[in-house]
This record gives sequence, C-alpha cells and structure tokens, in this order.
Amino acid sequence: MNSKLTAVALAALVVAGTAATAIPASAATAKAAPTRCHTADLKAGFAMGEDARPEMEQTEKQTQAHIWFTNKSTRTCTLSGFAGVDMIGAQGTDGTWSLARSSEKPEKMTLEPGDTTDFSITLLPVAGSTPQKEKFVPAKFLVTPPNETEHFTLKWPFGGQILKQDGATHPATYLNPVGL
Repeated sequence: MNSKLTAVALAALVVAGTAATAIPASAATAKAAPTRCHTADLKAGFAMGEDARPEMEQTEKQTQAHIWFTNKSTRTCTLSGFAGVDMIGAQGTDGTWSLARSSEKPEKMTLEPGDTTDFSITLLPVAGSTPQKEKFVPAKFLVTPPNETEHFTLKWPFGGQILKQDGATHPATYLNPVGL
C-alpha cells in the first residue's frame, strides 16, 4: 500500500513539475523592455528643412528651432523628459544661458535603431539695432539628452539674436520636452 501511495505521489510531482515549467509561446518570444537612450546611443543636430528653420529675421513674434536625436545604436531605447540646453553667446557679454523648460508634460518616446525624434526651442528674436546688453547672440548650443550628463556641442546655424532674458522667471525663450 505504501508503495502505491509513493508511486501516485511521485507521478503527481512529475506532472506538477512538468506543468510548472511549461512556457507559453507568447512568453518565449517576448523581449525585455527597452532601456533609456544614452548619449553614446544617439547623434544630434539642428533640423535644417525650410519648414523647420526659425524665422530669426523677424522680431514681431516667437519662432522655433528644432533639435533632433537619432538612435545610432543597434538596440531599441527610450527618451523621456527634457534635454538640457545651454546656449553659449558670441558676444563677450553673453556668457552661457541655461534654457528654462516649458510647462508641457513629457511623453516616453521609443526609438528603434535609426529612428529620430526631436524637440523644439521657442525663441524671441530681436532686431540687430537692439542695445548689446538686451540681446543674446547665439554661437553654440550644448545639448544633453534627458537623464544624461554627456552633451553634444552644436554650432548655431541660423544667425540673428534673441532678447536676453537669462535671469527672467518666465523667459520668452525656453525649451519643450522631447517628442513635442
């Protein structure tokens, strides 16, 4: 009798063990969720298309410049949040201006290898005749992807000057989150 109970218990363990290790086909092919993009995974630049160029020659309204990130790695990765952007001025009095963020809410962007996303910088151009102390003349942009510490150095290709508001609480020049 004992041997029959032992045999039945062993058979139940074998069946239970087999059932516990069975893997559904959908789980076997699932991939791990992508992790965030690192600076080394990306390349960056200013969008240069005609419809992407900021209108720096006008001084009546704000305009936008766009900076893109392309996933140059062989893995899928994500970007979420705001890039860090420091503008370096061409005038000796300009210094460096760290741009404020808009109130827009960031979305998580998933980039497959070769995919591109961008973000915009809202700018308030001023006339060349504006006194030097009231204008900022962009020369370079230091662009850090969200949640990273390494940056890209991009030369400002559009000319013009911006109303200098680097100490303002709500400046008219600011950046939007990646993907918006």
